[in-house]
Amino acid sequence: MNFIFDKNTWQEIFGSIGKNKTRTIITVIGVLWGIFIYIALSGSAKGLDNGFEKAFETVAMNSMFVWAQQTSMPYEGFKTGRQLQLKMGDVTVLQNRVPAIQNIAPRNAKGVFGDEPALVVNGQKSGNYSIYGDYPVFTKIATKKIYDRGRFINDDDIDQTRKVCVIGERTQSELFNKDEDPIGAYIRIDDIYFQIVGVHKFTPGGGFETDSDIYIPFTTYRKLYNTGDNVGWLTIAAYDDADVVQAEADVKTVLKRIHRVDPGDERAFGSFNLGEVFNRIVGFAKGMTFLSLVVGIATILAGVIGIGNILLISVKERTKELGVRRALGATPNEVKSQIILESVFLTVIAGIMGIILGAGTLSLINGFTEGADFPYANPTVPIPYVLGALVIMVVLGTLIGLIPAQRAVSIKPIDALREE
Repeated sequence: MNFIFDKNTWQEIFGSIGKNKTRTIITVIGVLWGIFIYIALSGSAKGLDNGFEKAFETVAMNSMFVWAQQTSMPYEGFKTGRQLQLKMGDVTVLQNRVPAIQNIAPRNAKGVFGDEPALVVNGQKSGNYSIYGDYPVFTKIATKKIYDRGRFINDDDIDQTRKVCVIGERTQSELFNKDEDPIGAYIRIDDIYFQIVGVHKFTPGGGFETDSDIYIPFTTYRKLYNTGDNVGWLTIAAYDDADVVQAEADVKTVLKRIHRVDPGDERAFGSFNLGEVFNRIVGFAKGMTFLSLVVGIATILAGVIGIGNILLISVKERTKELGVRRALGATPNEVKSQIILESVFLTVIAGIMGIILGAGTLSLINGFTEGADFPYANPTVPIPYVLGALVIMVVLGTLIGLIPAQRAVSIKPIDALREE
């Protein structure tokens, strides 16, 4: 191993490279381009993955929304076009019959699906806002960030049908003065006084909610708007290891049985499976990572083969020099090691340059996309992956260097000295 630190060894390597500058640069660019493609594509895929994780960080990944629609097929004496209605009893039945369900939250809303929003008044200030009737379990599916001193709806609010509410940060800015604390204050929602117990911070990605929504207990909503046992829609979270697509199908199957709907009627219940969408995004990101790996390795391999070709040419041009070295006592291993070292050196230098260029490109992409509406964040490549790529390049450089190295040691000193 001493030859690696020998000054003469590196003088010969740089001398060889200097004789073929143009060819060397072109070939090195091939290896550089391969590692650059791998870093840039896999980092971009990771940025996309991170962006969607950040966008949906407040919502359970395996969540879905289910609502009732009209039937499209006659069944058991019922005509086509029957309007279905979810009921509170459906929640208990689903929990008992669909094992994949971890949490289920019945929800009602006013001012969301085309109906008039509620009139909310505080003193001389007023506005129209959407009202949601919710259970505390809803926050286990979609996290709500509440400002200090506040809270979300709790079980006591439900049991006692309390007239309490959680307002949005925009609602606070529009109905209260800047220096006014809304916690504990009373506002009128459709002429009924409610006490504010919390202010929620708006976090995008949770569906159609906005920063002005007002949340009240589900039981209070039912009493205020006389909805009885009706449920607007169900927000459901499956267990992490559950098949969300199958869970969605099971939920619809059970609901069809409850409401006496033809099993083949696909329009009776609508749904949106956030878990399925997220899994597709993750699959796309993994596909991009795999593609970047394949393309990168193929390009690196092509570049490394180019390095091998250059070294073969170099060996051919240095035949007489190598013969002199052999005649002066250089062993075959010394000659072979120098050629392999030259191959590995060129490969590693190209790889490091490609990594630096790829990292710089990802940094620029991150700067341009930071703060944008597009779900993209922190495009990076894990350090072990980068080190693994370097190891692969060293291995390939060594293997490809064996060809010209073997060619070099196969030259007999007497034949080399006769070479013109």
